Amino acid sequence: MKAAFAPSVNATADLLTPHSSHNALTKPNTDRCLRFSFFPLRRKQISVSSRVSKRTQSLHGPSPVTTFGPKACMLQNPHAVMHIQDPASQRLTWNKPPKSVLVIKKIRDASLLQPFKELCRFLTEVKSMIVYVEKKVLEDPAISGDENFAAVTKKFCTFREDLDDISNRVDFIICLGGDGTLLYASSLFQESVPPVMSFHLGSLGFLTPFKFENYQSQVNQIIEGNAAIVLRSRLKVRVLKENWEKKARVDEKGIILTNGDIESSRKAMQYQVLNEVVVDRGPSSYLSNVDLFLDGHLITTVQGDGVIVSTPTGSTAYAVAAGASMIHPNVPAIMITPICPHSLSFRPIVVPAGVELKIMLSCDARNTAWVSFDGRKRQEICHGDSITITTSCFPVPSICFRDPVNDWFESLAQCLHWNVRKKQNYLSSEDEEF
Repeated sequence: MKAAFAPSVNATADLLTPHSSHNALTKPNTDRCLRFSFFPLRRKQISVSSRVSKRTQSLHGPSPVTTFGPKACMLQNPHAVMHIQDPASQRLTWNKPPKSVLVIKKIRDASLLQPFKELCRFLTEVKSMIVYVEKKVLEDPAISGDENFAAVTKKFCTFREDLDDISNRVDFIICLGGDGTLLYASSLFQESVPPVMSFHLGSLGFLTPFKFENYQSQVNQIIEGNAAIVLRSRLKVRVLKENWEKKARVDEKGIILTNGDIESSRKAMQYQVLNEVVVDRGPSSYLSNVDLFLDGHLITTVQGDGVIVSTPTGSTAYAVAAGASMIHPNVPAIMITPICPHSLSFRPIVVPAGVELKIMLSCDARNTAWVSFDGRKRQEICHGDSITITTSCFPVPSICFRDPVNDWFESLAQCLHWNVRKKQNYLSSEDEEF
């Protein structure tokens, strides 16, 4: 009798790998964050074909260990043996007590200065933690010029975006602002992301469940561990650009000629996206015309203003305004939403999280396209360029105020006014006679 392993609550069913790659079952490593439960699998032995099958990847981290930053991981649940899990059972724990925290505030917002100073003073003086901030935060005269805050700023550790790697230095993140602040925090970590605690101090707070009034008790609870979290999946995006350059020629006299042959070279860029990838027509007046491939097969050509490829978290952002359905963050899926398509039958679709999408300009496209990632890094897409999108194995562990389900429906009601309407009046027995 063979045995297959099923991940506990700490992972998803996508952690399963082909049985042919496991010739023997070994004892799980108790030092790791995850524990696997074994159960007998009664089925006929299936012969493995000569074709090499693609190994599946975990959506919650490199198999079989799921960690978030240097010290955080999922709390073990010995009772979980099923693939389908209760979102409320996802809990955060620490391998070691957290000692460092990254505080990200919305830049150029005067209303956040006082909360930022209060929080940093509490973290450094009361909790004795190492506080990381962006270098441009200290360039604000309201912070650098405050003599009463000088003792705190001297203890800060600073970093620069895209230049300094702090992925193994920060134990957890605190965001002060709106949803855009959380998106920016996600972009700073291209691999494992520490747990994120978001305070609602911006214009829109769909992803920021905490109120700042009780920040001390709430931060203490996070440091102690055993907090509810929701794992927000991200998209791993690879942009392959075709660079056409003229190859210079040299004549007999050694003079360089500029009208040489044209040669091509490829340039690859990679991004981690929390909300969505948007491909649109840009400033052109023509319709965009892009081909959409799924696992190497052409499934359709998108003709219209563009297309949105979003995560479940991003389904409540740009995608829902374009007519998409709203998906809970715990659902492993990718949403594909056309933007004003040139077809009345082109509806948004949901595909499994494990597929690979590729977007390219159609050969008969009249113009180029433009792509952006969570509203940033906007760039032009020309003929020969390609955009490959898969679900990343590095999600954003977002700390919940209550639990993933209640927080999500609370955000739908408070931020999007979901299903708000005038209710129908009660029908009395007298009214039924008429």
